[in-house]
Amino acid sequence: MSNPIPPAAIPWRFCLDLPDWLVAELQHLPDHLPTLDSRMAAVLRFARINFHQQTGGPFAAGVFERDSGRLIAIGVNRVTVQHCSSAHAEIMALSLAQQRLGVYDLGGPELPAHQLVVNWSPCAMCFGAALWSGIRSLVIAGAGPEMEQITGFDEGPMPPEWRQELVKRGIALIEDIRREEALTDFRAFAASQPIVYNARLGSMENPP
Repeated sequence: MSNPIPPAAIPWRFCLDLPDWLVAELQHLPDHLPTLDSRMAAVLRFARINFHQQTGGPFAAGVFERDSGRLIAIGVNRVTVQHCSSAHAEIMALSLAQQRLGVYDLGGPELPAHQLVVNWSPCAMCFGAALWSGIRSLVIAGAGPEMEQITGFDEGPMPPEWRQELVKRGIALIEDIRREEALTDFRAFAASQPIVYNARLGSMENPP
């Protein structure tokens, strides 16, 4: 008969947090960013600082009230430093926004419409998270293969009709806000010779 597993040996909770520099940088942001350009500028800046500070990958996301521009939450990629493959910027921002508002549905009754702003199109995981989050608007710096080609990240098997899937769920998509700036940042990230996690691009280098 095998020995019972000691309770302390099995994790029973986990916590994801933002880097200390981000908390300080938030003090320099206004509580409302009225334009899409200003929202994306903030997200790009946080993504840039994140990889320069070596506190995660070159990705950031923000949740805003769509119409007023009120900032609800900002998240950055925390995968490598938090040892959590799901700690993408979108997951961080959406989760923090829901915690701040005390809801699991950002599109719930009596709430203003919320918008997710990201410095590239979501990966397969974050696309699913966006669909279920309750947001009514998704703003991205760009979409297409360029980010993967530049950085080596694997964004997963996105549905070919992903734009239509957003529309079907009442989520408006706005693309190409500061696209070239985002691509410039990804090139800078790649030039820094960083760790690129999950870079197999769907291949089976180490099959089970």
